[in-house]
Amino acid sequence: MKQRLTAKEEALMDIFWKKGDLCIRELLDNIPDPKPNYNTVATQVKFLEDKGFLRRKPIANTFIYKVAISEKAYRGVTVGDVVKKYYNNSYASLISQFVEEEKLRIDELKQLIEQIEKEK
Repeated sequence: MKQRLTAKEEALMDIFWKKGDLCIRELLDNIPDPKPNYNTVATQVKFLEDKGFLRRKPIANTFIYKVAISEKAYRGVTVGDVVKKYYNNSYASLISQFVEEEKLRIDELKQLIEQIEKEK
Protein backbone atom coordinates (compact mmCIF):
# COMPACT_ATOMS: atom_id res chain seq x y z
CA MET A 1 0.00 0.00 0.00
CA LYS A 2 1.74 3.13 -1.17
CA GLN A 3 -1.22 5.47 -0.81
CA ARG A 4 -1.53 7.62 2.29
CA LEU A 5 -4.71 9.07 3.69
CA THR A 6 -5.26 12.79 4.02
CA ALA A 7 -6.66 14.00 7.36
CA LYS A 8 -10.19 14.20 5.91
CA GLU A 9 -9.90 10.76 4.32
CA GLU A 10 -8.64 9.29 7.59
CA ALA A 11 -11.62 10.82 9.43
CA LEU A 12 -13.97 9.09 6.97
CA MET A 13 -12.09 5.81 7.24
CA ASP A 14 -12.33 6.03 11.04
CA ILE A 15 -16.11 6.03 10.63
CA PHE A 16 -15.98 3.03 8.28
CA TRP A 17 -13.62 1.16 10.63
CA LYS A 18 -15.97 1.77 13.57
CA LYS A 19 -19.34 1.37 11.86
CA GLY A 20 -18.66 -1.12 9.05
CA ASP A 21 -20.43 -1.10 5.68
CA LEU A 22 -22.18 2.17 4.87
CA CYS A 23 -23.81 4.01 2.01
CA ILE A 24 -22.85 7.66 1.55
CA ARG A 25 -26.02 8.90 3.26
CA GLU A 26 -25.25 6.77 6.36
CA LEU A 27 -21.66 7.97 6.30
CA LEU A 28 -22.86 11.57 6.17
CA ASP A 29 -25.11 10.90 9.18
CA ASN A 30 -22.01 9.87 11.17
CA ILE A 31 -19.95 12.95 10.32
CA PRO A 32 -19.98 15.58 13.07
CA ASP A 33 -21.35 19.07 12.44
CA PRO A 34 -20.74 21.15 10.45
CA LYS A 35 -21.36 18.46 7.83
CA PRO A 36 -19.97 18.80 4.31
CA ASN A 37 -22.47 18.47 1.49
CA TYR A 38 -23.34 15.10 -0.02
CA ASN A 39 -21.32 15.65 -3.21
CA THR A 40 -18.18 16.50 -1.25
CA VAL A 41 -18.47 13.29 0.76
CA ALA A 42 -19.22 11.28 -2.40
CA THR A 43 -16.07 12.68 -4.02
CA GLN A 44 -13.95 11.80 -0.98
CA VAL A 45 -15.41 8.27 -0.93
CA LYS A 46 -14.54 7.91 -4.63
CA PHE A 47 -10.94 8.89 -3.84
CA LEU A 48 -10.86 6.28 -1.04
CA GLU A 49 -12.15 3.69 -3.49
CA ASP A 50 -9.57 4.71 -6.10
CA LYS A 51 -6.81 4.40 -3.48
CA GLY A 52 -7.99 0.90 -2.60
CA PHE A 53 -9.27 1.63 0.91
CA LEU A 54 -12.93 0.95 0.06
CA ARG A 55 -14.85 -1.36 -2.26
CA ARG A 56 -18.38 -0.69 -3.39
CA LYS A 57 -21.26 -3.05 -3.88
CA PRO A 58 -24.43 -2.04 -5.74
CA ILE A 59 -27.61 -2.42 -3.69
CA ALA A 60 -30.91 -1.29 -5.29
CA ASN A 61 -30.32 2.28 -6.47
CA THR A 62 -27.25 3.02 -4.33
CA PHE A 63 -23.85 1.63 -3.36
CA ILE A 64 -22.72 0.15 -0.08
CA TYR A 65 -19.06 0.78 0.67
CA LYS A 66 -16.97 -1.86 2.43
CA VAL A 67 -13.57 -1.50 4.05
CA ALA A 68 -10.83 -3.04 1.90
CA ILE A 69 -7.92 -2.38 4.30
CA SER A 70 -8.27 -2.89 8.04
CA GLU A 71 -7.37 -0.17 10.48
CA LYS A 72 -4.71 -2.44 12.00
CA ALA A 73 -3.09 -3.04 8.60
CA TYR A 74 -3.10 0.68 7.76
CA ARG A 75 -1.62 1.64 11.13
CA GLY A 76 1.05 -1.05 10.80
CA VAL A 77 2.18 0.24 7.44
CA THR A 78 2.06 3.84 8.62
CA VAL A 79 4.15 3.12 11.72
CA GLY A 80 6.55 1.08 9.58
CA ASP A 81 7.03 4.05 7.27
CA VAL A 82 7.77 6.34 10.23
CA VAL A 83 10.29 3.86 11.67
CA LYS A 84 11.96 3.50 8.29
CA LYS A 85 12.13 7.25 7.65
CA TYR A 86 13.03 8.59 11.09
CA TYR A 87 14.61 5.68 12.98
CA ASN A 88 16.80 4.03 10.36
CA ASN A 89 14.36 1.12 10.21
CA SER A 90 15.04 0.30 13.88
CA TYR A 91 12.03 -0.33 16.10
CA ALA A 92 14.44 -0.52 19.04
CA SER A 93 15.45 3.10 18.38
CA LEU A 94 11.79 4.12 18.43
CA ILE A 95 11.16 2.33 21.74
CA SER A 96 14.37 3.78 23.17
CA GLN A 97 13.17 7.29 22.39
CA PHE A 98 9.86 6.62 24.15
CA VAL A 99 11.72 5.40 27.24
CA GLU A 100 14.16 8.34 27.19
CA GLU A 101 11.30 10.85 26.90
CA GLU A 102 9.42 9.03 29.68
CA LYS A 103 6.49 8.26 27.37
CA LEU A 104 6.98 4.57 28.11
CA ARG A 105 7.84 3.45 31.62
CA ILE A 106 10.29 0.63 32.25
CA ASP A 107 7.59 -1.49 33.92
CA GLU A 108 5.40 -1.09 30.81
CA LEU A 109 8.33 -2.17 28.66
CA LYS A 110 8.86 -5.23 30.86
CA GLN A 111 5.16 -6.11 30.53
CA LEU A 112 5.45 -5.88 26.75
CA ILE A 113 8.48 -8.16 26.77
CA GLU A 114 6.64 -10.68 28.97
CA GLN A 115 3.63 -10.57 26.65
CA ILE A 116 5.81 -11.16 23.58
CA GLU A 117 7.61 -14.05 25.25
CA LYS A 118 4.29 -15.69 26.20
CA GLU A 119 3.02 -15.43 22.62
CA LYS A 120 6.10 -17.15 21.21
